[in-house]
Amino acid sequence: MYRIMLADDEGIVINSLKFIIEKHFKDECVIEFAKTGRHVIELAERFRPDIAFMDIQMPGINGIEAIKEIKKVSPSTLFIVLSAYDKFEYAKEAIHLGVLEYLNKPVNQKVIVEIIEKAIHLINKQREQRNHDLMVKEKLEIVVPIIESGLIYAILFQEECPEDRLQYHELLGIKEEYGYVMVLEYGDVIEKGNLTNVVGASVKAQSFSYTLREIIKQYFDCVIGANMTNKTVIFVPFGKSQLEYSDRINIIEKAREMLVRLRQKIEVEFRIGIGKVKDLERLVESYREAVTAMKNSKGKVAHFNDLPSNSIYIEEYPVELEQTLLNTICRGRFAAARTETEHYFEQLIRNYPSCEAEIKLKILEIVLHSEQKVFSSQGMVYDFRNRKNYLSDMTEIDSYELLKKWFLQKISEICTEVNTKKKDQSTLCIEKAKAYIQKHYAKDISLDEVSREVDISPYYFSKLFKEVTGENFIEYVTDIRIENAKRLLDRGISIKEVGIEVGYSDPNYFSRIFKKIVGLTPTEFKEVKC
Repeated sequence: MYRIMLADDEGIVINSLKFIIEKHFKDECVIEFAKTGRHVIELAERFRPDIAFMDIQMPGINGIEAIKEIKKVSPSTLFIVLSAYDKFEYAKEAIHLGVLEYLNKPVNQKVIVEIIEKAIHLINKQREQRNHDLMVKEKLEIVVPIIESGLIYAILFQEECPEDRLQYHELLGIKEEYGYVMVLEYGDVIEKGNLTNVVGASVKAQSFSYTLREIIKQYFDCVIGANMTNKTVIFVPFGKSQLEYSDRINIIEKAREMLVRLRQKIEVEFRIGIGKVKDLERLVESYREAVTAMKNSKGKVAHFNDLPSNSIYIEEYPVELEQTLLNTICRGRFAAARTETEHYFEQLIRNYPSCEAEIKLKILEIVLHSEQKVFSSQGMVYDFRNRKNYLSDMTEIDSYELLKKWFLQKISEICTEVNTKKKDQSTLCIEKAKAYIQKHYAKDISLDEVSREVDISPYYFSKLFKEVTGENFIEYVTDIRIENAKRLLDRGISIKEVGIEVGYSDPNYFSRIFKKIVGLTPTEFKEVKC
């Protein structure tokens, strides 16, 4: 149905328009009318017309002014202006207001019908667009939480895959280079600093997860993970590398207000821990800090910086640079580590120009710490005697230039070890997969089956397989099958038997695949060989 409003102080005009509309559009339209500017505005507020025929000269408020007022409450209404006055100023202002047509009275029936048909066509397009927008919005409301949960899992469990996190950031439109993590915990009551009935709260969370997300988003522009037992992890992008005191107070106050609102809407108790601001690659540290803050505070809102045990560095020490450097070294990214090393070293020299012994000790500490961290997490080969020259090296080095050179050399060795180990492990895994494929290619083997055989998740196995072999899993299996098919065809075995032997029960499908890879059908291939 289309709602049409007629606005004219002449009854004969209204009756004529009603007659034309009812004659040509029958039950498609609902018609209402008014004869003064004020009544027209009041009618529009109630009726919300799709189409409005407006006379310029009406008692009281004129048609142009009435259109301005109606647009405030019904912006999608299409206006058709009728005027007995051929005045340029009226026409100019009507065009400025975006009216569909400006007509001079009298107007014949055919023109009225054509204009209404045009208006209906535009209304249908608007409605289709609105429906499409609503569908998109509905889908986004389903998809966005899934993407957000993916980012949270990448932060917590995929520290070695920064590319994944960056892709999530692109999908979610996150441009900030820093952020902090909050951990929201819920339970029945707080007893001795702990929330009770964790399992019950995690079950309840399934029913209030939508409300939870909705309220959190009202207070923080953030990414929200899925419920994990009785906890929800929240990532808040931030534009600066660290919080000012006023920023921290503002975050804590917002968190307090949010908990009050959550408690009003959801009948469970809440508390929240907040970590420090970190760069994108170190957000898992912020998560750990948030958990620590929550577990070591008696209040419902706790920031890691407020803990008595929180480590404090004197202002000039480049702690953020140190953390970034350690992170880069442990990922084996030598080019980035070299840049970070030089930057960090220059900061130390600039901040502590006369502290040669202390700088040497700090450099040694970072090298030893990096080696230990890589050894424990990457399976680095450890030889107790490898470090026997470290102390003598430190003693003999008599310039910052030589110290920097030694530092870079050690960083290079650690990064090389990391990458070699990763490459060896990856190669070993893929070689095992290839051997399994070679043995079972005649069966209907799948990526899931092979990934299970090498004990790696299908997603990671797929990426690793492509990275090591240069082709995806399906392409590789197909190549193996076709190479073996060519060998069998050379021996004179029938095409049907060959297809079955290499894993294709359908001879036609086998022929299509064979031609796609080889450029010849199996029959043509046999003929060429003969």
